[in-house]
Amino acid sequence: MGNSFGSLFRFTIFGQSHAPAIGVTIEGLPSGFRPDMEKLQEFLNRRAPGRDRFSTARREADAPEFVSGLTGGAVCGAPVTALIRNADTRSKDYSELEYVPRPGHADYPAMVKYGDARDFAGGGQFSGRLTAPLCIAGGLAMQVLESRGIAIHAEIAAIGGDTDPDTMFGRIDAARAQLDSVGGVIRCVCTGVPAGVGEPMFGGLENRISQAVFGIPAVKGIDFGAGFDAAAMRGSENNDPFYFDGGAVKTEGNNHGGILGGISTGMPIVFRAFFKPTPSIGRQQRSVNVKTGEAVELTVKGRHDPCIVPRAVPCVEAAAAAAVYDAILESGR
Repeated sequence: MGNSFGSLFRFTIFGQSHAPAIGVTIEGLPSGFRPDMEKLQEFLNRRAPGRDRFSTARREADAPEFVSGLTGGAVCGAPVTALIRNADTRSKDYSELEYVPRPGHADYPAMVKYGDARDFAGGGQFSGRLTAPLCIAGGLAMQVLESRGIAIHAEIAAIGGDTDPDTMFGRIDAARAQLDSVGGVIRCVCTGVPAGVGEPMFGGLENRISQAVFGIPAVKGIDFGAGFDAAAMRGSENNDPFYFDGGAVKTEGNNHGGILGGISTGMPIVFRAFFKPTPSIGRQQRSVNVKTGEAVELTVKGRHDPCIVPRAVPCVEAAAAAAVYDAILESGR
């Protein structure tokens, strides 16, 4: 259940970081829809490793292989399944970590839950590598949404606390030089979503988007509109007055982030996702050997991003697209 998302637009992600392949099975794409494969590959390339100096040196083509659900290039109505072959793996870098959990990683709770059967190489199923199939599902959802006049765009809002686009990437270089890492913030805007999409309480649009976004490893928080800053406002400041624009109802501001009561208002849906620093760092850290019961000093080997934020931008777009499209299908739009 933990690897599946959605109701009418539903997908299941499978595989592990160093498995022969990772992939996704998708239900809910409209029959007859013809995915633009070139556009999808461009989207996946934004997330793929080894593309610039800020990412891991691991190099993967991330070229999806569609093995079901398409006939003559069009969705035939059957579930769509796509694979991405893993090629550039170095499992030996993780040989010393079978019983030594890395600080900041899911290693220890995975040990408790799955025991010796778990796949720990590269983080196994908890690796950011699994965001590649997320981007397949979300990338296809984005194409369907675009045909309906709905656009989703995300961008980096901060890195290591720096919000200046001219200097924020310097925080990554500085952290890497010190064998460390940094986190950051990504801001996402969804435009064209009609009013009335979503459900109250536990089925709210914020809930759905948050569930999808938290499927991205390293996400530790999310807020909508004015978000956390609203806690310091008065109601007269936070409320967005309504007005008529022709025959359409709009709001003068957008502190509500396009959602009230879990339902879209027709204004842009705006949210921010907050990412922790990459836990795999070159500095020596303290840990334990759960088999011997000894305290150990650990130096993480392998190839890792000093900051996950630049590669996570399309992942946030993909998660938002999946959640919005699923909610639109449920609303009957």
